[in-house]
Amino acid sequence: MLQNVRAVAFDLDNTLWDVEPVIARAERLLLQWLREHCPRIPERISAEEMRAARERLAREEPQRAHDLTYVRTEALARHARECGYGAEVAEQAFQVFFAARNELEPFRDVRPALERLQGRYLLATLSNGNADLARIGLTDLFTLSLNARQIGFAKPHPVCFQRLAQGLRLDPRNILYAGDDPVIDVEAARAAGLRTAWVNRRRERWPDGLIAPDLVVTSCVSLADALESDHESAPPGDG
Repeated sequence: MLQNVRAVAFDLDNTLWDVEPVIARAERLLLQWLREHCPRIPERISAEEMRAARERLAREEPQRAHDLTYVRTEALARHARECGYGAEVAEQAFQVFFAARNELEPFRDVRPALERLQGRYLLATLSNGNADLARIGLTDLFTLSLNARQIGFAKPHPVCFQRLAQGLRLDPRNILYAGDDPVIDVEAARAAGLRTAWVNRRRERWPDGLIAPDLVVTSCVSLADALESDHESAPPGDG
């Protein structure tokens, strides 16, 4: 029973939208920009090598690995210097990627479901990614939006969920966290004391060995339905 829930917080990528095609398109547009403006970079360094360079950078600087904006921009700056360009082109290139990264359509169930929930709960987001909700057009739905870059840690670190609770001014037990990843979203939130919902859009099997979430849903609409049903079933005086 979830009658004590006062806020619902969401992961973003693959919970509110399908992120893989968005990132793939953004990287294609970035590569196109590099070919037009800094051709020596894509001539010398393949997309696969750029990806590997970002992974190496994250390992070299674990204290900044959570900051995806830094990792991508710094890797681009290193490629630019290696190919005889000024490091300043990295910021220009990143802005091409970032604009495309935020050109996306949320799943069709997202806005209608969140508008239903908004009347009863505080709504928030907590993401490891660097999506910009203002550019995407969802800012109006949320009281609080946090990401790993702001916090200084990435999920599943418990500090992320502690900052979420502090920002909402609620006890963790009064927050339901909804995400697609069983480990870094659901298990991490549960370990931090939050209630949990697994948004299982792909209808996958729950991993063996993990404690089951409070709710399993396949969309934001089914999450809203479940919370409304739970609220309506509460005994008089509860909720």
